[in-house]
Order: sequence, then C-alpha cells, then structure tokens
Amino acid sequence: MEGFRMYFKNLSKQKQKEVMEKNGNNHKLRVCVATCNRADYSKLAPIMFGIKAEPQFFELDVVVLGSHLIDDYGNTYRMIEQDDFDIHTRLHTIVRGEDEAAMVESVGLALVKLPDVLNRLKPDIMIVHGDRFDALALATSAALMNIRILHIEGGEVSGTIDDSIRHAITKLAHYHVCCTRSAEQHLIAMCEDHDRILLAGCPSYDKLLSARNKDYMSIIRMWLGEDVKTRDYIVALQHPVTTDIKHSIKMFELTLDALISFKKRTLVLFPNVDAGSKEMVRVMRKKGIEHHPNFRAVKHVPFDQFIQLVAHAGCMIGNSSCGVREVGAFGTPVINLGTRQTGRETGENVLHVRDADTQDKILHALHLQFGKQYPCSKIYGDGNAVPRILKFLKSIDLKEPLQKKFCFPPVKDSISQDIDHILETQSALAVDLGGTNLRVAIVSMKGEIVKKYTQLNPKTYEDRLELILKMCIEAASEAVNVNCRILGVGISTGGRVNPREGIVLHSTKLIQEWSSVDLRTPISDALHLPVWVDNDGNCAALAERKFGHGKGIENFVTLITGTGIGGGIVHQHELIHGSSFCAAELGHIVVSLDGPECLCGSQGCIEAYASGIALQREAKKLHDEDLLLVEGMSMKKEEVVSAAHLIQAAKLGNTKADSILRTAGTALGLGVVNILHTMNPSLVILSGVLASHYVNAVKDVINQQALSSVKTVDVVVSNLADPALLGAASLVLDYTTRRIY
Repeated sequence: MEGFRMYFKNLSKQKQKEVMEKNGNNHKLRVCVATCNRADYSKLAPIMFGIKAEPQFFELDVVVLGSHLIDDYGNTYRMIEQDDFDIHTRLHTIVRGEDEAAMVESVGLALVKLPDVLNRLKPDIMIVHGDRFDALALATSAALMNIRILHIEGGEVSGTIDDSIRHAITKLAHYHVCCTRSAEQHLIAMCEDHDRILLAGCPSYDKLLSARNKDYMSIIRMWLGEDVKTRDYIVALQHPVTTDIKHSIKMFELTLDALISFKKRTLVLFPNVDAGSKEMVRVMRKKGIEHHPNFRAVKHVPFDQFIQLVAHAGCMIGNSSCGVREVGAFGTPVINLGTRQTGRETGENVLHVRDADTQDKILHALHLQFGKQYPCSKIYGDGNAVPRILKFLKSIDLKEPLQKKFCFPPVKDSISQDIDHILETQSALAVDLGGTNLRVAIVSMKGEIVKKYTQLNPKTYEDRLELILKMCIEAASEAVNVNCRILGVGISTGGRVNPREGIVLHSTKLIQEWSSVDLRTPISDALHLPVWVDNDGNCAALAERKFGHGKGIENFVTLITGTGIGGGIVHQHELIHGSSFCAAELGHIVVSLDGPECLCGSQGCIEAYASGIALQREAKKLHDEDLLLVEGMSMKKEEVVSAAHLIQAAKLGNTKADSILRTAGTALGLGVVNILHTMNPSLVILSGVLASHYVNAVKDVINQQALSSVKTVDVVVSNLADPALLGAASLVLDYTTRRIY
C-alpha cells in the first residue's frame, strides 16, 4: 500500500471551508473502520489512507475482527500493521467449524463483543463494507447503538446469502457509497434517500488503475516459480456457496480436475471462512494440490502483489467477486463458475459457467479463455473513488436527526398510519330494512352518520336485493371520497335472523318475500367485504351498548316502540340470541288473555296494544265514529289516519284518545315488569318514536306492579337519533375492531 501513502501525502490540503460549517470548525469527524477479512481490507485500505492523510478533519479508529486473526487464513491483520495503521481493537469473533451453525455463532459472538468496543470508541460514523456475515454484525451493533453507518458497495446484486446480507446492511445504513450506476438505481428502488447515496466507484480501482507499471515479474516468480512467464499461468480463487454447499464442493472438485488436465501453472488461494470451506480444503488435499508440481496453494497474498498476479495472468477462474469486478480493470480473461456472482455487472472478459456436470465444460472454457487479452473495463470505477468518499464524509451533518428516512414511492389512495386517524376513519356500511324504507349509511367508528341514502323498500325479493347491492356499491364508492375505510357491512332487518349464517329465517308481515333469505353471501361476494346480519331489535340493543345509554352497562334491555314492538337483551355485556334465534321477541309478551289480536296470530301481546299499528287501528275506530278530531285539529280528506293523530288528539284533551294511550302505556309497562322479573336488568331503554309518550306510564306500572327488589331499575328514553343504522354499524365495528385492536 506504499503507493497510497505517497498519493495522499502529496495531495494538497483541503481548505477548512470545505468542511460543512454545520459540524463546527473545530470538530473532527471520528471515523471507525472495521475490517473482517483480506477482501474487504483491499476496499477499505484506500479510504483509510485518505482519512489518515487528513488529520485536520478526521480521527481514525481501526477495529480488526473475523478471519484476519486466524492463522489458517494467513493472519492477515499483519498487513494492516505493515501499512502503518494503529489497530485499536482486535476481536476474535470466528467460531471454527466452517458450517452454517458456525457462521451464525460467529455473528452472535461479534454482537456480544462489539458493544463494549463501540462504547469506548464512541465514533461519529462507522464504515462497513460489503456483504459478509461479520459486516452484518457490525452494522447491527452500530445501528442499535445509534451510530451512523456508511456502507460501501451497497445496491449490488449477486448470488448466495450475500445478497440478503448486503441488502439488510443497506436498510441499517444511513449513508451509501456505491460503485456502479445500476447499484445506485437499486438503492433508490430500495427506498433509500438519494441525497445520502454517493456514486463513487470502487475504492480498490484507485489502486488498480495505477498498478501496471510496477515490477511485476519478481512478484510472479516469487509466487509461481522462476520459470513462469506472463500470460502463461492461472489464478484460481473459489469459495463455497453457503446456500448450496454440496453442489459448490462438487463444482470445486470438477474445477481442480479440469485445471490438472489443463497442465498450466496455477496459483490456488484457499477459500474464505464461509460454511463449506473446510470441505473444500479437504478436496484440495485429497487431490494433492499442495504437492502437485503445477500448483501453488497459498492462504493469502498481499493485495498489492495479488493485483500484479491477476493483471498478468493468462486467466483467472473461480467464483470470487474479484474476478468479475477488479480483474476487469486489466482485461484479464475470467471464468466465473456457478451462481455466487449471478447478477453482478461484468465486462466482456468474463465467461460464465453456470453449471457443470463434468470437468469437460470447465476444461472447454479454459481453452476458450486462456491467454486472451480483453479491453480494460471501468464498470466499477475510474480511479477517483477515495477523494469523492472523503468529500462525502465531510458533508455529513451530525446535527441531522439520526433516525433514517425511507423515500417510498407514492401509493395511490394511501391511508395514514396515524392511530388517531385510523380510529376516526374506520367505518361501516349500515343497512336498515324497514317495512317502508330501505336505508344505507356510512357510519364512522364514533357513531357519526357520514352519508345516508334512502329508497322505498321494494315489494319483491329480487328487486330488494338488487337495490341493496346498488345502494351499498354507491356508498362504498363515496366512502373513498370522504376518507372512510369500510370494514364491513351490517344489516338490520325485521323478523327472525340466524346471525351466524347471515340468513333471514322468517320475516314479519311488513316485509314481503323475506323468509329463508341468505343476505350474507351475495352482498359479501359483490362487495368483497364481510357481512353481518341481525334482527332490528338486537341491532337497537347493540347501538345502545356501543353509542348510547348501555355503554359500559353489564345487563340492560332495549325496547323499540315503532310500527311494531321489538327489542334486545344484553346480559353480561353480550347479546342474547336464544337457541333458535327467537330471544327478545319482547313485543309478543302476552299481557292479557283476552286482548286484541296481534299480527303474530296470538291475542293480548304488547304489540297489539302499544305498537304504531295498534294505535293507528284505534285511531281509525275513533275517526270512523267521528270521535277523533277535537278543537284545534283538522284533517284533509285524502289524509290517512295514523297514530300521530291519536297522540295529537290526546294532547288537545280528547279523553278517549288519552285512555287508549294510557292503556297502551300500561300494557307496555306490564311487559317491562315481566322482563324485570325474568332478566333483572339494571337498565331499561325505551327507543323509537313512541318512547317519550310511554316512559312515564312504564315507570308508574313498575312502581305499582313490580317486586320491590327490581323497582330501582332505571328507565330511560334513548338519545340515539337512528338506532337501527347505528346498530347495524355496531355489528361491524364491534367484531372487526375487537379482532384488530
């Protein structure tokens, strides 16, 4: 590395103004360079020389770990010392075994040892190279200890596990130095910040492109013998493929067989420390490579000398990244074996042998490549990487937030991931199937009706289902415009419902052609959303439990007073459906054995007294006898008599109308008393348009007829404006959010 020392010693000093003023004029950037093996040191050393040559800007700490410290791999830490670098820390992190488990254990050992070193050094930035498992441990430690990371050679593509490790380090790193335009584009595609990516070229090229004027013959003779000529020898460097060790060892055997048959002087370097390397060394020894007259087997060659050897070789063979990267600078022919470098950018000097069943294919490749001379390639650099990297380091603003940001591409209709926003916009499509109207609404998590659609309820099944689908699709489309995320569809309908299957078993007489109807399947298929269905009375109870007076109440009953009488029972916070889904048919509690006939066919039901239909029936009787209208009332000739006319008449002093309402209130009160004696709830909620007219009568009956132990029950009027729709929405919001949060 003498050339680098002289190069940086002779560089004119950069002026202080080139340092970003953001970091302060007196602050030196403390840089930790960690090197794990001979390969990464060849890329890191040029940067280290550059940092060392500018002490006014940088403080350099060198950490050595991995195979540098293993005798079997040449104790390559010595070349770092020979380059006159002070090694701050030596970490023995390799667990011997050369198999997959040993690699994992080595990463774990490094993770255990590195925190103490980093705590002592407290670097501003750590420089990590490449894609080795040791480098992953370095990047992980630095990231977790809030140390900025500069990653060298990210964005490249190759085979084996190295790809995954390289990209994992990229995601941990804050800054990136890449070697090629394609690598830069890969980093951008991986959502890295373009402002933190430097296209510098490979640092080792700064040395390579000035290396050919050296005294190379003495180096060739030292390693290969006195009788060897330039372009008449081979350099072989092959590593195990950790994702397919068995196959890579087989290919190594075939390579050695082909080289033996080719009968040219060959320098074979021992493989790296990856899983499978031990087996490859055994293959070398089994074939007698270390004692074969045509072979020289070595553990390590200093990078300066290795450059000269490959620059003047007749061919390089193997699967080292050096073959497809650095050797291209000299135009030396290369035979790249297997999948380890699949995806790497290569010059025309590289011939790929992806697979080989016999030595013949490799031998044929040797005959094609050996002795050729190709044009020099500068794919990976132009010789000016280090000055660019030093300038990039000086531009780093340590006052910027440490947390890295990813530049994700815009996503159509993206949804904010802020939890408050999610809770606000999660919504349901609520459907209310009434006797007269069909209503669909978008209901938010907070119970706000964002948008409501109303149509007359068709008389036939086909028309009704078609209209439901049309209205739901329209509402779902509108939900996007109002920033609501629809979680599902809830349907409230009259009649007896099997909520488990989403089927209306039997309908009321108010909704025709509505028995044995599967609502869930067609609507779910059309909207691609989950669908829940329940009886309108149960839905009213669910609305109260989520949005109304029943919130937080363990046991309560809801009674709907409208066209009919219905309700729902909540016991121990759960809705009661009953064994045949007929629970809470509260309108059909019998309060008189000889009372008026009910639509259900029985007599004396609450519904026969207190429902809107019952009051309308009594109002018509009075009107037919000319006993309904009193002073202050008037009716148009074509106007239909309704329960509202009866209530108005009672308010204006019509004693007969008032008597009918008091009877209805008493019947409802007796039904509530029966419920109190059966279920013993702590709260009764009266809902619907008639609730306010009945509440006092119900309280009076309870005081007169109920057991003293239940007289303390609270009876209140619902404050919900639209319990049917809110209840249908609750079917969705309760179940989906219970699963999500």
